[in-house]
Amino acid sequence: MFIDIDCAQEKKYNQNTYGDYFLSKRYPDMGTLIAVLSDGLGSGIKANILATMTATMLLKFVEAGADIKTACEVIMNSLPVCQVRKISYSTFSVAHCSEDGEVKIVEEGNPNFIYISEGKVIEPEYKVIDSDTFKNRHMHVYKIKLKLGDRLIFCSDGVTQAGLGNPELKLGLRRSGLIRFLLEKIKDKPDISSSELAKFVVRVAVNTEVDRKPKDDTSCCVIYYREPRRALIFTGPPYHQEKDNEYANEFYNSKAKKAICGGTTANLISRELNIPVRCDIARSVGKLPAVSQLEGVDLVTEGILTLTRTVEYLENGFHDKEKNAAYELMQFLLSSDCIEFMVGAKLNQAHYDPNLPIEIEIRKNIVKKMAKILEDKYIKRVTLRYI
Repeated sequence: MFIDIDCAQEKKYNQNTYGDYFLSKRYPDMGTLIAVLSDGLGSGIKANILATMTATMLLKFVEAGADIKTACEVIMNSLPVCQVRKISYSTFSVAHCSEDGEVKIVEEGNPNFIYISEGKVIEPEYKVIDSDTFKNRHMHVYKIKLKLGDRLIFCSDGVTQAGLGNPELKLGLRRSGLIRFLLEKIKDKPDISSSELAKFVVRVAVNTEVDRKPKDDTSCCVIYYREPRRALIFTGPPYHQEKDNEYANEFYNSKAKKAICGGTTANLISRELNIPVRCDIARSVGKLPAVSQLEGVDLVTEGILTLTRTVEYLENGFHDKEKNAAYELMQFLLSSDCIEFMVGAKLNQAHYDPNLPIEIEIRKNIVKKMAKILEDKYIKRVTLRYI
């Protein structure tokens, strides 16, 4: 099973930074993932520092080999109390997920997470551990087994308390109101991604406020166990030309979503499999070459120019006015979980044309850079195979 995880956030109105902090890290070799959602006391810079410190310390403890329960217990007993409000400087939720469905969860102070399976909410049993240092502080420890299609939803109190004072919701949205919205949304769209569902929850919370101005930092993290969405990208001709047909058939017969980056590569597939490639002039936008069409392939773009621009978008965000070929490639990548690149090792002399911009790198380097961004920033599984 693949663990699809994402978090959506909205700052408190009139604040410049988030008072909640989300941190997650995937460990492909172990088939595990750790996620932390921390809510700092108050809002603004101070809350951000407190939340960031809590989440970072928890992750470092676990990475150093500490059991998740032990790490959380240390944090719970260490976090100081605000002398004015007499409450902890930060609250947190931690999830340690394995690809086989084993999940350990520890929560201290945050709203109880929501576990949805087969369209129903399950309330799992938990163990309560009291703090040795603070009388009114305790944490809930869960150990559950998830199956394909199950979801976990974590949120800060900015979600459950949204709308406090609203004549229609005097006690706010509350956990029960959130559950109602979640079940309706999942029923309407059973395969909704974690990213889309998290954004939906934050949007519901903000819209619940009378003036649609968040009274608190609002965060939602969603974990979704599902089949992985695989993608295969073929870029550059193989080093050994006699293997062109072999690689063309391997690529074309793959069950993954498929993309070709490079005119030479597209012509190779067209030649070896006798499938015409057509340039789609209607999808020509901006300075990048137009997207092409080849039956059985989801996306066909030009090579180095498009790959270079896609890396820029992945790194810095999409800010162009028009959605070009690089934007389409970026969306193709971000909608996938497991991405494999077939990178041809044959040298293309066109990449060394002195008329091309100096910042354009050769294919091998730009693909390596793209892979690192996808892994580190977007938590994708990426494989590079040089052919």
